[in-house]
Amino acid sequence: MASGFKFELVSPERLLLSEQVTSVLAPGSEGYFTVMAGHAPLMATLKPGMVEAQLASGGTKRIYVQGGFADINAESFTLLAEHATPAEEMKSDELDRQIAELETTLANAGADDEVRSRSEQRLADLRNARGSL
Repeated sequence: MASGFKFELVSPERLLLSEQVTSVLAPGSEGYFTVMAGHAPLMATLKPGMVEAQLASGGTKRIYVQGGFADINAESFTLLAEHATPAEEMKSDELDRQIAELETTLANAGADDEVRSRSEQRLADLRNARGSL
C-alpha cells in the first residue's frame, strides 16, 4: 500500500469518506487545488464542484460538494461539505430535470432580483454538477 495521509469528507447528512489517500483535488473558492502528504497548514472555503481523491489502496473516489470548508495540515485533510453526493449516486436525467425547472423559474422571475439571483446561482451549480459527470 502506498503511503499517504488521512482524508475525511463529511456532510451534515453523513460521513462520505474516511481513508488514506495519496492526493485530493478540491474546488477551492479561488480555483481547484491539490493536496498531498506533507501539505502546509491551510484553511480554505470551497465552491461547488467535484472532489477527486486518489486512494492509497488504489482507485479514485469522486464526490460532488456544494461548497464547504477545508482544514488541511501535513498529516490530514478534513473537508466539511455543505452538501455532498458521491458521483455514482448522481443521475444525469434528474440534474437535467432540475436545470429545466430552474430555467423556467428564471424565465418567469421578472423583476424580482432576489428570486433571479438565487435561481441563477443554483442553475450555475446544477450545470457545474452536470458537467462533472
